[in-house]
Amino acid sequence: MSLLNKINKSSDLKQFNPEQMKVLTEEIRTEIISIVAETGGHLASNLGAVELTLALHYCLDIPTDQIVWDVGHQSYVHKMLTGRREQMKTIRQHNGLAGFPKRSESKADPFGAGHASTAISAATGLAAARDQIGAKHKVVAVVGDGSLTGGLAFEGLNNAGASKKDLLVILNDNEMSISKNVGALSKYLTGIMVDQRFNKLRNEIWELTGRFKRRDKIRTMVSHIEDSIRGLFVPGYIFDRLGFRYFGPIDGHDLPLMIKMLDRLKEISGPLLLHVVTVKGKGYALAEADATKFHGIGAFDKITGKTNSVLGKPPYTKVFGDAMVELGNINKNIAAITAAMSSGTGLAKFAEAYPDRFYDVGIAEGHAVCFAAGLAAGGVRPFVAIYSTFLQRAYDQIIHDVALQKLPVVFCVDRGGLVGDDGPTHHGTFDLSYMSTVPGMTVMVPKDGNELRAMLHAAATTELTGTCAIRYHRASIPDEIRSGFESIEWGSWEKLYDQGDTVIIAAGTMVETAKEVRENLIDKYQVAVINARFVKPLNSEMLDYCQKNYKNIITLEENVLSGGLGQAIGAYLKENDFAGRFHAIGLPDKFVTHGNVAILLAEIGLDAAGVTKYIEQNFDKSKTDSTKGVFARNIFAKFSNSNRITKHTGSGKE
Repeated sequence: MSLLNKINKSSDLKQFNPEQMKVLTEEIRTEIISIVAETGGHLASNLGAVELTLALHYCLDIPTDQIVWDVGHQSYVHKMLTGRREQMKTIRQHNGLAGFPKRSESKADPFGAGHASTAISAATGLAAARDQIGAKHKVVAVVGDGSLTGGLAFEGLNNAGASKKDLLVILNDNEMSISKNVGALSKYLTGIMVDQRFNKLRNEIWELTGRFKRRDKIRTMVSHIEDSIRGLFVPGYIFDRLGFRYFGPIDGHDLPLMIKMLDRLKEISGPLLLHVVTVKGKGYALAEADATKFHGIGAFDKITGKTNSVLGKPPYTKVFGDAMVELGNINKNIAAITAAMSSGTGLAKFAEAYPDRFYDVGIAEGHAVCFAAGLAAGGVRPFVAIYSTFLQRAYDQIIHDVALQKLPVVFCVDRGGLVGDDGPTHHGTFDLSYMSTVPGMTVMVPKDGNELRAMLHAAATTELTGTCAIRYHRASIPDEIRSGFESIEWGSWEKLYDQGDTVIIAAGTMVETAKEVRENLIDKYQVAVINARFVKPLNSEMLDYCQKNYKNIITLEENVLSGGLGQAIGAYLKENDFAGRFHAIGLPDKFVTHGNVAILLAEIGLDAAGVTKYIEQNFDKSKTDSTKGVFARNIFAKFSNSNRITKHTGSGKE
């Protein structure tokens, strides 16, 4: 019988001897590989955290004791050990387990995540809450070395160290290798530091020195001696200076050692940091050899490692990356910046072609934007490629450091709209709103790959008077890429169809949806379609045309309605006394769950079938002819009851 089948909760681990625990690690790795090969997901990081997770669950009392996983993409084993193993085949699937920790999913998930560098701050808060209510449980934060490039992680370390609260931070370092000599010395020194006899002696010496008249001077001298020794031999001196007692580095795949260390650390009070070294993709040769590919991967063949992708048109990200390489040759003054996502944003080729003009600043989005502002102030044209959901973290820098100074920074906002299986932490559903609120910002949304290329070319070769953003989806482009860069009139919209008394003004991927809706309704209504490729500023000339020529105006966007395209157009039409009917259609005012994008769009009514149904239900011809001045409800509280507003956001079930 499989050992894994005997585990219903983490305390069941205590029934196993060391040899059985070793077998268990192999069973877990085999199962994770099988699950991710079928569903897709984060593989390399989870394979590298097997022993670490087992040791934590063996030594702690879960869920009473609390583990906060930074990012959370390495929590698959944690889910398996906390009653969710039978559901693991549904991970990242619609109505299945989330790919990240989720408070509503299990009491074993005390804090949700999806973005990096949050765990230490959150764990410090949980520890403070524990002490305030008089509880006694342990709080542990598990942080990857990559997350320590984020400033929030150091803000958390600084506060946690100063607070002196009982808290264990585990630094899961999967980039550093330990040589045998350094590893042996570090293991020896760490063994001394966690030894109960050593800590007892340390405390007794501290108490003894307190009896002397010159105790402060003596204690200072003793501390300096201890610091000097640790500074020479221990790589974690910086953590000591931040108020943590540092232990390690140790082999994170040595399960008996990990258990021994955690058991001893439970007896030591105050802020502690345990540095463990692991290998991404451990136990699966293909993932060990290419951890980047297997970090987040779609369904794949376990034997060959090849993904089960269907050949087709390239995604927007690839079109962006290829265009940047071409533009780098046209304009020698452009630079590209990313925040630890050179492959994910499509900039790997640019980095290879122009290494002196490529900057990967690590997981530090705020710094990336402020750094770009410095480049622009120095005469360089920076292109900042960051996922929509991650760019949220740099909103202050967008306003304070870029827009306020009218610097020509180009924001390339990848993953705009629903992204699918990673869910609400990764959906790019707010960018049209938060970028449009910034004074002087130009916001562009291409309908296809050629339009994306045209926008990038314009941003690279035009004399910009301020900043701009180009927002695009992760989906495949709907068209074939044509050679060269096409021209685009800055600020213009595009009339695609111009018949009938109803018009759909759509942005980005919703342009294709609008075209499908038009085809669906062609036997009942003539529907015009306009590509609102510049969300900000609005094309007032085109809007004036729409007011004169259409009785019904509908906006369509893959963004929340609040602050989005529909709200801006609704305000314009109201101010200009539009006498017809206006409807804004977009994403619901809630966080959309994870799942296949097509399924999610259908569920919230934002696919072609849903929009078609909405128009059929709300645009009965007899009502259309007799009703005037009807707007989308609740977009603006200032609208009077006589000018009702209607908006459609679907159910947005989660």
